[in-house]
Amino acid sequence: MRYSRAERLIQLALEMQAARGGLTIADIEEKFDVSRRTAIRMRDAVMRAFPNATEVPTGERTKRWRLSPGVAQSFAEITSDDLASIEIAAAAMERANLPVHSQDLRGVAAKIRNLIEGGALNHIEPDLEALTEAEGLAHRAGPRPHISPSIFDGLRTAIKSCRKVSFDYASRSGRSSTRRTVAPLGFLYGHRHYLVALQEGATKPKFFSLPSISKLKLETDGFERDPGFSLKEFVSHSFGVFEEAPLDVVWRFSSEAAPLARTFVFHHSQSVEEEADGKLIVRFRAGGLLEMAWHLMSWGDQVEVIKPAALRDLMPEKAQSWPALP
Repeated sequence: MRYSRAERLIQLALEMQAARGGLTIADIEEKFDVSRRTAIRMRDAVMRAFPNATEVPTGERTKRWRLSPGVAQSFAEITSDDLASIEIAAAAMERANLPVHSQDLRGVAAKIRNLIEGGALNHIEPDLEALTEAEGLAHRAGPRPHISPSIFDGLRTAIKSCRKVSFDYASRSGRSSTRRTVAPLGFLYGHRHYLVALQEGATKPKFFSLPSISKLKLETDGFERDPGFSLKEFVSHSFGVFEEAPLDVVWRFSSEAAPLARTFVFHHSQSVEEEADGKLIVRFRAGGLLEMAWHLMSWGDQVEVIKPAALRDLMPEKAQSWPALP
């Protein structure tokens, strides 16, 4: 989303006020998708506009800045766009069969409405209805995994309280299941939804398909979460959920597909290069060749695999022999 300069500075002021520990320059870069130089200019502009903005004493090398509570409150006006974004996100969660998350978001929206004066809310409601109806997320057709809300409730409770859970885990065929006991660490959402957890006796977390989990039980035994574990870092070297050693990946999209391919972030490490004839080269490093092949099939003959050869071997001529995703 693009913001005007004034809007970005107001948003940064609100972010600096909301962050109790303050924001670093790297935080500003990530939140606003700007360069380090721009992030520094934005911080300086807020510091000039709000003289009581302070550097947070942390004793660390990385510096943080924040605003005192209430300083930027007059800029925190709720708009129809704000409420529409929450409703659209709730509809997306519902569409992805994540009803617990959808209910939580709608609960937040209800709390926000209660804070808005009646007159202002009367002006917001018509715009909100138009925006959410135009988005149409709740009406989209297509397959989705079935996941019981009680499974999410139990797992979220276990994650927050650092308690182990046990459950029946169905095989790929669905004809049998095994009882597993795990320490749940987090969720990974995508085409399918997964629990990331450390199984008893294992040294490395694994992915468990949420639709395959049933008869969940919250155990009395707790576990100590590794402070060095980062879910983001854990999945950063994979294209999806298959755990494979990362490889150098190079794809070439046709000139016809290049405009659409430019709108995708295939992997956080990617770099792109446009050729003279309009074709687009995408490079990144990751594992998960089978999932790459499944994704590339949606592009038909508009993409060519340059590297690795193992991925090229999985493409159309051998498509009938592909194993199913977990």
